[in-house]
Amino acid sequence: MITGYAFALGLCAMLVVLLFVLLRTRRLREKYAGIWIVVSLGVVVLAIFPSWAFWLSRVARVNTPVNLLFGGSIAVLLLVCIHLSTELSSQEEKTRTLTEEIALLRLVVRGLRAEESFLTEPPRCRREPAVKPYSSRASR
Repeated sequence: MITGYAFALGLCAMLVVLLFVLLRTRRLREKYAGIWIVVSLGVVVLAIFPSWAFWLSRVARVNTPVNLLFGGSIAVLLLVCIHLSTELSSQEEKTRTLTEEIALLRLVVRGLRAEESFLTEPPRCRREPAVKPYSSRASR
């Protein structure tokens, strides 16, 4: 029969393997993998030495170690969410800046193409309008 400790160890080992696979395929950046490796190592340590979880719960004045683990897990996930939100905001700002730069470059390219076509096309004969526009000076 598998105990909870063995299950936690197996789950953490699978998580570490998954993290290394994601790192090798470049689907996960190193700084994010570091966070998850530290979390999984913390769970491995608590699975190997469950008495530390009881000691930590007594130090933190929490009734049961499970409540301490849930509270710690929520705190870690909250910090990860805040970090990812700041990264997302930074990327949105970079995207907006790059979009503005591309729009300006397209405007410059259009101007250069118009200037080039003006210089390379032969001059066209300009037709006189059929009706001359009214001019107040001409009638004087």
